[in-house]
Amino acid sequence: MAISIKRFFVALCFAQNDNYLDINKKMKLSVLILSFLIAFSFSSKGVNLSANVSSVDITPPLSMKYTLGGYGERMNKPAEAIHDPIWAKALTLKKGDRKYIMITLDILGLPQNVKSDLVKRVSGSGWNMENILLLPSHSHGSLEMAALNSKNILNNPNLGIFQPELLDFLLNKLETLVRAADKNYQQVKIGTASQLLEGLNRNRRKDPDVDKELTVTRIDLENGKPLAVLVNWTAHPTFLGGTDMQVSAEWPGYLQSELQRLIVNGVTAMYFNGAEGDQSTILNSPKKGYEKIEIYGKIIAGKAFTLYQTIKPGKVKTFDYAYRTITLPEHTAHPSFMKTGGEEYGLSEKTVKMVMDVLAPKEAGLGAVRIGDLLISGVPGEMTATLGLNIKKTICNHGIKHAVIGGLASEWISYILSSEQYTNGEGYESSVSFYGPGLGELISKEVIRTALPLVHSK
Repeated sequence: MAISIKRFFVALCFAQNDNYLDINKKMKLSVLILSFLIAFSFSSKGVNLSANVSSVDITPPLSMKYTLGGYGERMNKPAEAIHDPIWAKALTLKKGDRKYIMITLDILGLPQNVKSDLVKRVSGSGWNMENILLLPSHSHGSLEMAALNSKNILNNPNLGIFQPELLDFLLNKLETLVRAADKNYQQVKIGTASQLLEGLNRNRRKDPDVDKELTVTRIDLENGKPLAVLVNWTAHPTFLGGTDMQVSAEWPGYLQSELQRLIVNGVTAMYFNGAEGDQSTILNSPKKGYEKIEIYGKIIAGKAFTLYQTIKPGKVKTFDYAYRTITLPEHTAHPSFMKTGGEEYGLSEKTVKMVMDVLAPKEAGLGAVRIGDLLISGVPGEMTATLGLNIKKTICNHGIKHAVIGGLASEWISYILSSEQYTNGEGYESSVSFYGPGLGELISKEVIRTALPLVHSK
């Protein structure tokens, strides 16, 4: 329906002199002007947001003899059985010629090479480092990160040994997922709601800050049919311990499957963690680990479903994303590293620097995406709640209604603590922070710097 600006102004000139126009011509001119205004409106505001979803089972066959991540005591022993499958799920969003994909994974975390390897495979379809966000759940019943790290030449069973065939398996699955989600887009309505939940998570370092906010985003087709639901809740999936050797998505897996059961109609439930570096679950139950993950997952699903039902999705006026790469500080081992992480991973003082050079990157990518009232800021590691809450508060103070952290986003660099937590704190989180006391402040500043331009996006 678009018309040229020249034709519009010519029409306006004629309209100044009624002698040139009879009634019919005036009516035609009115239609012409209205057409211009409609065309101008579409060109300035863009088309409606459209979306699609896809899911793929990423559980490798046991014949690959892969290990599970999160505990050095597993000593690279292969998984013994599959308790419940692990999945990767994609939500693609498209507005005009811009598109974005969020991929949630029931996995411990990702080394830096996974995203770059995936981009190489799908770049011909318009995907790049800027418009892909990978969000692992941090399940400790899932794949070992080091087994997916193509830079891992350490051959250390405590850390995990690189398995090229496992990396290729995962990349094949993710490529299939991206290509399936990048088609059949349909216009959608979206809404987000948040609430505080008491008594379901805690700070395991005994610091005062706990992120108790549950955030749910509802994505429906225009006809009201549910398409997807995003759930952000901050806590470690660590009911399973180092002696548990069955593959599992942990409690986030049960959260997603139960939420899909409650909503029905073919909805895809996607979970992503927050600034969970010092956040653990609370569940008063005498049950064992595998029973606990089901109980806790279903509790969070019930809370999410109740919140989901309050959301009234609408047209999304704002959709935008941002990405930047930052240089990280020099690697440095925390003074207490040998007492905690070093002991768990069987390292000596001589081998610590080599491990950091291989496993801890020198730069990191920071991505953020805004979907209406929701702004997700990706953090490439395990950030403590103190820092995460400050980022969320800062972004909300600039005008965003729902600001959340996407923890472990696209790559794992280390734990991310405030300078005070790093210097004065003891324990595992401090020792497995590989960039010195200034890392937390640097990441926080750069995450906010990446996200804030999206606040004013149109």
